[in-house]
Amino acid sequence: MDHQIRATAANDSIRAFAIYAKDTVEEARKRHKLSPVVCAALGRVLMGAAMMSRMEKDDRNLLTIQIIGDGPIGGITVTASPSGILKGFSNHPHVEVPPKYAGKLDVGAAVGNGFLRVMRDSGGSEPYIGTVDLVSGEIAEDLTYYFAQSEQTPSAVGLGVLVDTDCTVRTAGGFIIQLMPDTPDEYISILEKNLSGLSPVTELLSDGLSPEDILKAVLDGMDVNIVEKRNVSFNCDCSRDKVIKSLLSLNPADLQEMIDENKPIEVYCDFCGERYTFENSDFTFLKNR
Repeated sequence: MDHQIRATAANDSIRAFAIYAKDTVEEARKRHKLSPVVCAALGRVLMGAAMMSRMEKDDRNLLTIQIIGDGPIGGITVTASPSGILKGFSNHPHVEVPPKYAGKLDVGAAVGNGFLRVMRDSGGSEPYIGTVDLVSGEIAEDLTYYFAQSEQTPSAVGLGVLVDTDCTVRTAGGFIIQLMPDTPDEYISILEKNLSGLSPVTELLSDGLSPEDILKAVLDGMDVNIVEKRNVSFNCDCSRDKVIKSLLSLNPADLQEMIDENKPIEVYCDFCGERYTFENSDFTFLKNR
């Protein structure tokens, strides 16, 4: 089952997160009919957002990541709740770009140059917003740069989505390792050595490693304490009732214009691809509510 874990190591001077999200990314692929390269890009952002949401102290806080680039994807938007509920979309879900080399999707070329924005919404009037330039478009490197520049937290980020020959998701997962201000140099050296010899995330997952196993490999030589495990899934909170409430907020003249056109209206949710159809009789009902 898809899940993520949160852990500490090196006497709590390192915090770590890891995730397995094959079904979550596959659900996003199916809902949006994603091409392989867009599936890899969106999947990486979904998993990064999921782990970053567990950095929040308040379970009510929402985290949003936006990738806005000049590549053919155009942009990616993902929202994650600390409870493990994820949703997201790409502006252009069906684009294709030539691979970097055999078996390697060129996510960087699909995303292009631009910027990454992180928004942390605590329910107050002013959400935290941090924005940095994209350094590669490969997502993991961009998040690493974001942590260093916007949050001043040295981090190592690994993310991977392996798309099969039939375009389904074979595996997906990743990790985030962060150094606290008091991390001893000896542990930093061990971590650097472990990371330098680490195989790509998709290879580790394909070899049967779990998120727990991956953290043990990355943090080998340090005490690892698994603090928490939570399920993750792709799920949208849109509903017909919410769409109706939105329609009820329309100007009465606009609502009457829809009724007069006497044509079905389809409302589309960007985040999950769900479509809600309203007939003329529905609009007449709405107007009279």
